[in-house]
Amino acid sequence: MNEKLQVYDTKMQKTLDNLESELRAIRAGRANPHILDKLVVDYYGMPTPIQQVANVSVPEARMIQIQPWEKSMLKAIEKAILTSDIGINPTNDGTVIRLVFPELTEERRKELVKDVKKKGEAAKVAVRNIRRDGNDAFKKLKGSDVSEDEIKDLETQLQKITDKYVAEVDKAVEAKSKEVLTV
Repeated sequence: MNEKLQVYDTKMQKTLDNLESELRAIRAGRANPHILDKLVVDYYGMPTPIQQVANVSVPEARMIQIQPWEKSMLKAIEKAILTSDIGINPTNDGTVIRLVFPELTEERRKELVKDVKKKGEAAKVAVRNIRRDGNDAFKKLKGSDVSEDEIKDLETQLQKITDKYVAEVDKAVEAKSKEVLTV
């Protein structure tokens, strides 16, 4: 691939990766340890991801169990979960913290699908903005040692890359929507 195009391909890939990580954080009725990915606790003065101070497991379909390696971390982990936007109250039995996910209502599932589609739309806009930036950069090459045909060719190739990533975004949104709606 042309190095002029590689920059934009990389940016579009980052946009897709970001969307996928956002979609992983949306819970679909089943317990998904990825909802804890953005949560950090104070570990000896350092903000540390929960996965690095505790064993996170999914013993049942709708339960996440968090077992800190140090008992002193229980309160900090519990506080991080309570102050987050997960919307689930942790139960702490003195050794482990359990998060029990309630069954999602039909209404809540539809709201989540709307949210998934909104995130997908934002990702597509970001991909198209990257394409626009690329086309603007290619137009600035006019008058240099790059012919108009080469510029047109770069724009065509960039459009193909854009189409590929828009299709990937649609596929990710479709898969997540299906997962959310599946009871």
